[in-house]
Amino acid sequence: MTTNCCFQISNAPKAKFTPEFAPVANASAPYTDDFGCVWKTTQNGITGTVVSHPLADWESFASYKMPDPARSNGLEAVDWKKIEQEFVRVKQEGGFTQGGLRHGHTFLQLCDLRGYENLLFDMVDEEPLLDALIEQLEAFNTEILKRYLAFDPDMVCFPEDLGMQSGPMLSPEQFARYIKPSYQRMMKLARDKGKIVHMHSDGDIRLLIDELIDGGVDIINLQDLVNGVDWIAERFKGRVCIDLDIDRQVITPYGTPEDIDHLIRTEVETLSSKDGGLMMIYGLYPGVPIENVKALMDAMERYMGL
Repeated sequence: MTTNCCFQISNAPKAKFTPEFAPVANASAPYTDDFGCVWKTTQNGITGTVVSHPLADWESFASYKMPDPARSNGLEAVDWKKIEQEFVRVKQEGGFTQGGLRHGHTFLQLCDLRGYENLLFDMVDEEPLLDALIEQLEAFNTEILKRYLAFDPDMVCFPEDLGMQSGPMLSPEQFARYIKPSYQRMMKLARDKGKIVHMHSDGDIRLLIDELIDGGVDIINLQDLVNGVDWIAERFKGRVCIDLDIDRQVITPYGTPEDIDHLIRTEVETLSSKDGGLMMIYGLYPGVPIENVKALMDAMERYMGL
């Protein structure tokens, strides 16, 4: 049997692609989120930083109102009905579902509300209003989590950067006193429902790790080189699932394709285990040579069966 196919080739120019940037990653204008924090970025597509803090002065706290979790996730408005419909669609197609808190849900949100230095002084001074603020913030976050849990997700995510290039942004004692209790109570909501608990943090979190995973974390997403691949293997291999954030500071932007291939192979050979497991994620940022992007993708495919 012979099948004849006809193809029509159009010489019409393709429409120019216009990216849509998140409101906190749009360089055209500052953005005020639903907490009242003002964000500013200098490069489209790159999340900015908060330049104005609504609670920089504690005198504003008495009249301050948290966002309404029925209408907002904190950063922007949400339509919970549409989110529920998307969960239903993915489940019907046999897909994996996940929900959870926005990035920077607790510690970073406190930084955005008070300012980083103010917040650390609050912790050192044992400011009583800080406890009240944390209580209100946790109540907001808890309502967000309950809404996602009502959709019966497979995994619940708790993304929050706690590390710097060297060491954490707060001491282990400060984390244990002010942040960990909220983490544990919120993660318990997911654990009690039998959900996978996924925790993310950029930066060097080695001094905080015992406190972090004490809340029952099933998957830990952390950066490779800043924490050390051997250290990660010693602490987590065969115990929990490692969701490895591949270097985007040194080797992938400035190394050779051969360097990248060696990095991925070494990380897979060092960290992979059928007990716990290994996942990898890479954030592609401006300035990475296209040949390095190809080398990374090729290496991840090449070594995924090791």
